[in-house]
Amino acid sequence: MNARWRAPAGLHTSSARLPVEGELPSFDGATGWLNSLPLAPADLRGKVVLVNFCTYTCVNWLRQLPYVRAWAGEYSGAGLVVIGVHTPEFGFEHDVDNVRRAVKSIRVDYPVAIDNDYAIWQAFDNHYWPALYFADSRGRIRHHHFGEGEYQQSEMVIQQLLTEAGSGDIRHDPAPVDARGVEAPADWASLGSPETYTGYERTENFASPGGVLPGRRHAYAAPAELRGNHWALSGNWTMEDQAATANEAGLPVPRPRSQPRHGAGHAGRLGAIPGAPGRAASWCGPRRRRRPPRRGNGGRTAVAPAHPPARDRHRPHLRDHLP
Repeated sequence: MNARWRAPAGLHTSSARLPVEGELPSFDGATGWLNSLPLAPADLRGKVVLVNFCTYTCVNWLRQLPYVRAWAGEYSGAGLVVIGVHTPEFGFEHDVDNVRRAVKSIRVDYPVAIDNDYAIWQAFDNHYWPALYFADSRGRIRHHHFGEGEYQQSEMVIQQLLTEAGSGDIRHDPAPVDARGVEAPADWASLGSPETYTGYERTENFASPGGVLPGRRHAYAAPAELRGNHWALSGNWTMEDQAATANEAGLPVPRPRSQPRHGAGHAGRLGAIPGAPGRAASWCGPRRRRRPPRRGNGGRTAVAPAHPPARDRHRPHLRDHLP
C-alpha cells in the first residue's frame, strides 16, 4: 500500500531550488481511465508528471484548465505527462459517461483517471479542487499549488523539472493560453455579489414569486425589481436539489436525474439574470454546514479559507474549492 503524500508546512514553494516533498503515489485506485490505458509507475519513469485534481463542474478548475491544456500541448514532446484526476463532488459527476462527454466538449486530450472511490484523492491527502502536483523524472513530488493563479510560477516549475531531466529544448516564454467563455479569468476587482446555488437544497435569496417548487416543471417569473444579491428564474424550469434545468423550447431539455444538464455549481449558462442579459444565473457559493459530501448532494464553493480547514475525513469537502 502506498504511503500518503503529506504537504509540508505552507501552501507554496517559492525557493529556486525545489525541495523534495514526497514520492508520487500510484494511480492504482482509479476506477477507470479516459484518453489513456491505465498508467503505472513504470509508464511514468523518466517523465515529468503534472497531476491535476478536478471535478468537471468546478468553475475554479475550468478557469485553470486553459493553462493546463496549454502546458500539455507545449511540453509533452519534451517529456511532460499531464494526468487529470477526476474526483467527483456531485452525484451525477460519478457517471463516467457524463465525465466522458465533459472531457470531450472542453477539449481535454491528456489522460484522465476516474477517482470515483476517492482512492487517489486519499493517497495524495488532497483537500482542494483544483490542485496541481509536480513530480520530477525520478517520481518525487517537488512542488504543488492549490486553487487558481500562480500560472507563471507553475510553468517555471515545469520548465525547471524538464531541464533537470535532461530535456535541452525548452522554451522559456510562456505557452500561449486561450481562455474564453467560462474559462476566462474572473475579474476579482469588480465582483460585487456573493456566489450562490441554483439547486433548491442550498440556494439563497431566490426571488421568483411563489418561491421554489422542488422537482416540478414550473413557469417561474422574475420580479419587477431585484434586491441586491438576489436572483430569479424566468420561464419554464425544473429546480431540483442539485440543478435548475430549463424546459422551454430552444433551451436545454430535461435529462434524467443522473445526467442533469447543469449542476448547482456549474458556471455554464442557466438563463439570463433579469436586467443583465447574457449573464449566467449559476454561481458557486460557500457551504454553511460542514459535512462530507454524499451522492445526490450537490454544492460547490469558489470561496475557501486561506489555510486548509481542519479535517476529520479524507473525502472531498463541500468547501474545498479555491479561487
